[in-house]
Amino acid sequence: MTLPATISVSFDFSQGATFGLGFVIGDDKYGVIGTSAFGDSTVATPTVDLSSVTRSIKISRGRNIMRDTYESGNCTVRVLDPESYFNPQNAASPYFGYLTPLRKIRVAATTATAQEFLFSGYVDTYKYYYPTGQEIGYVDIVCSDAFRLFQMANVATVTGATAGQTTGTRITKILDQVSFPTSMRVTDTGSTTVQADPATARTALAALKAAEFAEQGAFFMLPDGTAEFKDRSDVVNSLAATPIEFNQTTGIPYSDLKYAFDDKLIVNQASMTRIGGTAQTSVNADSSAKYFPHGTTITDMIPQTDAQVLDIAKIYVATRAETTIRIDAMTVDLLDTDVPTDTMIGLDYFDNVKITNVQPDGSTIVKTLQVQGLAWDITPNSMKCTVTTLEPIVEGFIIGSSTYGIIGQSILGY
Repeated sequence: MTLPATISVSFDFSQGATFGLGFVIGDDKYGVIGTSAFGDSTVATPTVDLSSVTRSIKISRGRNIMRDTYESGNCTVRVLDPESYFNPQNAASPYFGYLTPLRKIRVAATTATAQEFLFSGYVDTYKYYYPTGQEIGYVDIVCSDAFRLFQMANVATVTGATAGQTTGTRITKILDQVSFPTSMRVTDTGSTTVQADPATARTALAALKAAEFAEQGAFFMLPDGTAEFKDRSDVVNSLAATPIEFNQTTGIPYSDLKYAFDDKLIVNQASMTRIGGTAQTSVNADSSAKYFPHGTTITDMIPQTDAQVLDIAKIYVATRAETTIRIDAMTVDLLDTDVPTDTMIGLDYFDNVKITNVQPDGSTIVKTLQVQGLAWDITPNSMKCTVTTLEPIVEGFIIGSSTYGIIGQSILGY
């Protein structure tokens, strides 16, 4: 069965974090100044197309709804290895001498009108399988995105991380500290100012997450390998975009809708403390009376003032004090001819989706949510995507919006 998009898997054995093919003089695609990447070494290193020997691809990226944070994206590519090319001791392999962990791998989907990356990351491990009675062995190439690089890198003092910087500047300084390529960043300014770096030993990822939480924004990896920081204003403004419709009639068809109606995501009491500050508390009395207290305590925050911390506590509680029936995930089969392939391969975090479901009793559930996770399962005969959806992680007042532009119902920014 032909897939609705051409799936390609490229393996780059060069060192460094930067993705991209080298500059090719005269090439329409790879010979464009400002688009193509110059090589990082005078020593030739192979970039291999594994598409023809790939037998399955599993990708998982997204926000952990219980931990309330973005986590490292993961990908496993299973490739046939009849010539033992992936055996690092095989001197006859064209990959000999290059086959090490933390090499770069990318998965892309291409149609006649669109090309999108589904994952870009770095090899964690090679898992070898030689099944009994099967002549051809195979290898699972297990990969993670750059969050793993940030988790492995320890930082103490962050150079240039002075008091009064915005969160966007602080994130830039941390990425500079670990030499993450400037060409692979999209960073908003941020509206919260922060303290001087606390100069404590921690991972780079922990330092980045501290700045993200101080902003009440979002820091994550895009499928092309770029690190993106959305500040609070950008997160709120994303709610204004027209949602993509998924339903059982005129919209994009889906299956395996996963519902939940519980108190797991309720937070109606928050105590938050910055480094060197005093605890700032926000309580939603109505929610506490209705659902019993659901509290959280956050310490060692980096905003510059207690007033900023109090504002964060207020908006955190205001966004999480209530609960309704949730649609946590749905699965879309791209082999269904009614599914627009370009739309699905281009779907990513903060895209708005309107999901309509007709229940067996004839009632209808309609939820407008945001995409906060994507899991791809691809073989030569199947292509499915499970979409994780969540309520907005931060709400705000949007002028002209029928949902978020109503005084008394929407949260005014601070």
